[in-house]
Amino acid sequence: MTELRVPNVAESITEVTLSKFLVKEGDYVEMDQPVCEVETDKASQELPAPKAGIVKFVASEGDDLKVGALIATIDETATAPAKKEAPKEEVKKAEAPKAEVKTETKVAAPAKTESYASNHPSPAAGKLLSEGGVSAKDVKGTGVGGRVTKVDALNALKNKTQGGKKAFSREEKVEKMSRLRKTISDRLVYSKNSTAMLTTFNEVDMTNINAVRAKYGEAFKKKYEVNLGMMSFFTKAVCLALEKFTAVNAYIEDGNFVYHDYCDISIAVSTPKGLVVPVIRNAESLTLAEIEKNVKALAIKGRDGLLTMDDMSGGTFTITNGGVFGSLMSTPIINPPQSAILGMHKVQERPMVIDGKIEVRSMMYVALSYDHRIIDGKESVGFLVTVKDYLENPHKMLLGADPIDLLLEM
Repeated sequence: MTELRVPNVAESITEVTLSKFLVKEGDYVEMDQPVCEVETDKASQELPAPKAGIVKFVASEGDDLKVGALIATIDETATAPAKKEAPKEEVKKAEAPKAEVKTETKVAAPAKTESYASNHPSPAAGKLLSEGGVSAKDVKGTGVGGRVTKVDALNALKNKTQGGKKAFSREEKVEKMSRLRKTISDRLVYSKNSTAMLTTFNEVDMTNINAVRAKYGEAFKKKYEVNLGMMSFFTKAVCLALEKFTAVNAYIEDGNFVYHDYCDISIAVSTPKGLVVPVIRNAESLTLAEIEKNVKALAIKGRDGLLTMDDMSGGTFTITNGGVFGSLMSTPIINPPQSAILGMHKVQERPMVIDGKIEVRSMMYVALSYDHRIIDGKESVGFLVTVKDYLENPHKMLLGADPIDLLLEM
């Protein structure tokens, strides 16, 4: 009998949650076939069968298991079931001539109209009732056979009463907090309680960035097979600014300041299971195309639940974009042990005074939350102003400064 146990997925992980089984109990599994999925503090991971055989569950879905705990056993002495490829072909051949069955279905069709149970909603009515939190059972249908029509659903939502019953509910649902959500919760509270966090704000004129994207976006996508987004410009601007303000790229660890001569940029990504922050390694050495490809790959892995521990470990600075959800301004929370995080927001046209004249410009508020224990106010403001300068003057990102300033050795 072979045992499937919780592996040591990472040094810091001592417990996992068994999120779901990928096979049924009593199934015959092949060697290396995924048997179950476990959820760690940072990601989900599939566990393969160490041997082929019949699987028997020991743990249950939703259980919190320590590293080394028994999940299932596999009876490798069991005989593999015979493959049934040939019979399938015979069945297909036998099922091929079914031309006359359609005629029989058409004859029976009228009975389908009468088969609707009373209060059975039409697709449109069902959608309206579901969104409005109203049960179809409480709506009197006026359609054929008592079917609830779209008009019935609209009236029910409008009147808020169906058959003398109130449409609102006072039901409650208890749902277990996922391990990832627990971790996010613990880290956010820890960040707020263990850092001297402050936030400084500024605004960026995105006109020049938008002009570059509009002019070169199509050719960029054709050449590199990835969109020219704003994240690459922000990442590049942040990396250049971090080289000038090294404290923003540092940690506090065991009473010491730990400085980094590289920029591992964590990108906040929203996934079905919660917010995660995968890392772009050595972002300072990447081109805009390489940054965009990294962002796209990490976003896809996050959406599909394929991010690994390596994808999310480390990171020296974080960028989060609340603008994709419509946020105009916010105060992002530091991602420990990092010392700062940059918040991007919605681009909005606003009247701005340019050279004494009022012009409509595409503006974005940006926010830098930082740990005041390591970063002084002067450094935080200087860093954010530098990022703003690079974004408003993209040509400076090529050399890290204005070419004329370099020419004049200013």
